[in-house]
Amino acid sequence: MTSIGLISDIHAEPEALAEAFSIFMQAGVDDIFCAGDIAGYMDKLDQTIKLLIEHDCKTVVGNHDLTYLQNNEGESNDSISYLKKLPVSYEAFIEGKKIFLVHAQPPDGCHGGIKLLDKNGQLIDHRLEQWAETLSSFDYDILIVGHTHQVFVEKIADTLVINPGSTAFNNCCAILRLPEMSVDLYPLAGKKIQRTWNWGEHVIYAGKKDC
Repeated sequence: MTSIGLISDIHAEPEALAEAFSIFMQAGVDDIFCAGDIAGYMDKLDQTIKLLIEHDCKTVVGNHDLTYLQNNEGESNDSISYLKKLPVSYEAFIEGKKIFLVHAQPPDGCHGGIKLLDKNGQLIDHRLEQWAETLSSFDYDILIVGHTHQVFVEKIADTLVINPGSTAFNNCCAILRLPEMSVDLYPLAGKKIQRTWNWGEHVIYAGKKDC
């Protein structure tokens, strides 16, 4: 058996991230994947990136990471160097399962994203149908995404699609166990997991609503 810790949308908030790593260490995970958006909203990016490096986290770039790089173009520091090196996607073959990690949606999307839930955290049937059609030819067993600040684990077409939600806003991380493809969700910060965090109602970032 192989277990993988899953996180996303940290948004420069290291406290919840550290708690997620503690959960992963206690569970004895074999690896950790992050679906991007390390930067944005909060102001502790250096501490956040230090934790990711310390735990050898496999990470892809998110839209807020790209925005941070654009806003700091021409500058140089360790955080910028780290973000510049992040790939847009990451693939792995573990326990006979093909895994694809991307921030919003395959093959390389950092915007848009797989939105399956309404504001109350309930599944939207027509969204499931739309994504089942989109992913009908997607040749991976598991797709891990973030971006939408929604927490779900759904079999769509032939792919198990997982969004562990934002450690900062959904108060959630997850552990994927292979080869059985089971997923356990873990609450953070002593709070209930918030299945949907509606960024449009809570935050306006960089002059526009975005996740």
